[in-house]
Amino acid sequence: MIARTLFEKLWTRHVVRDNADGSALLYVDRHLIYEVTSPQAFDGLREHRRVAWRPATVLATCDHNVPTTSRAAEIDDPLSRMQVETLDRNCRQFGLTQFGYRDPRQGIIHVIGPEQGATLPGMTIVAGDSHTSTHGAFAALAFGVGTSDVEHVLATQCLSLAKPSTMRVWIEGKLAGGVFAKDLVLAVIGRLGAGGGSGFAIEFSGSTVRSMSMEGRMTLCNMAIEAGARVGLVAVDEATIDYVIGRPMAPTGARLQQAIDDWRTLVSDDDAAFDREIVIDATAIRPQVTWGTSPEMVMTIDDRVPHPSAESDETRRSGMTRALAYMGLEPGQSIGNIALDRIFIGSCTNARIEDLRAAADVVRGGRLASCIRQALVVPGSGLVKAQAEAEGLDAIFIDAGFEWREPGCSMCVGMNADHLLPGERCASTSNRNFEGRQGAGGRTHLVSPAMAAAAAMAGHFVDVTQLPVRAS
Repeated sequence: MIARTLFEKLWTRHVVRDNADGSALLYVDRHLIYEVTSPQAFDGLREHRRVAWRPATVLATCDHNVPTTSRAAEIDDPLSRMQVETLDRNCRQFGLTQFGYRDPRQGIIHVIGPEQGATLPGMTIVAGDSHTSTHGAFAALAFGVGTSDVEHVLATQCLSLAKPSTMRVWIEGKLAGGVFAKDLVLAVIGRLGAGGGSGFAIEFSGSTVRSMSMEGRMTLCNMAIEAGARVGLVAVDEATIDYVIGRPMAPTGARLQQAIDDWRTLVSDDDAAFDREIVIDATAIRPQVTWGTSPEMVMTIDDRVPHPSAESDETRRSGMTRALAYMGLEPGQSIGNIALDRIFIGSCTNARIEDLRAAADVVRGGRLASCIRQALVVPGSGLVKAQAEAEGLDAIFIDAGFEWREPGCSMCVGMNADHLLPGERCASTSNRNFEGRQGAGGRTHLVSPAMAAAAAMAGHFVDVTQLPVRAS
């Protein structure tokens, strides 16, 4: 038999038809939807008098536009309220499962999918959001789609896709204390560049990845898209299976054992060939901080802001100059001397219980620096929030001066009431630092939850690996 990569195994399983142009029609196992990209899709179904082909495969929630303050009142913003109410109506009309605004299971779609066991190894998973790649941590072929594709999948359960090439990012060694999956993936993006993964499905492999929790693996796959990849993947192992077992939507009984037997095959064969491979030494990774307006513009906490004159490529040099102007930074400025206004701990990248624990360990017993105008902690789901409160993490954050919020995308995307003002600088655990991403004129630095927490205490970036551990 020909040796195959994990990606090739997943692709082959789901091909309905190979197209003449080299693309293929793929069957979709799970469809995740939310309030922003779905209204036009449902309008299209109604216009053409179509139904949802397999309603049981769809899981919906509201996340991008929901306020993260009290859920007791109605949503103030009329556009946000309309989008949330529209999703409610559409899900009722088409018979789809939805975790609504006040449902205790509501949260960010890429958090609740794995949490509920709606994300399972071997699946194809789509959503109208590029960070659907998150679910690849479960050896699922998961990718974002456009609004017209949302309609197409609802109506047909299939989607045409160009077949990407394969890349393996082989990561070996133990991460140092205070260095996390977020630091690792930012370092990978810094090496590959924002377009280095374009046209590829990236598989993260090696001893470092195998030693990671599922939360850490989700962070890796979540940000594969920031290197230009369509897909991020991690092979199945015991950690994958242990995470899935017992989830509400996971198989049970005899079906569970059948599933586990199949899931164990979802690994790249030993002699499988990849189109490109890179090797990363995890022991050399230091805490990362982005300085510019793309995730590839990243350095370690020990570094200084780069000078455009050191860049030989004219296009890159121009981009660096523009980024520095937007970010209000000077070449040669120490990363550790960058003062901050706001802190955001949340997003589909870093709002799971492991992330909140890491931040709380740094915050415990401390107090926000006086220069910090606001610090938000936004759990990724209602269940994450409840677990954090049961562990007393909310009290740790509140005692330190943070605001403890309700679940949602919050300041990651700035489509709701949580956003930066022009010129404000934020240490953020989200996935993108584009111009205006967190609010018009806002300046975003991407970091790990522990680094964001440490920055909140100091008022500027500090090396979290040098801080005393405040474990419970």
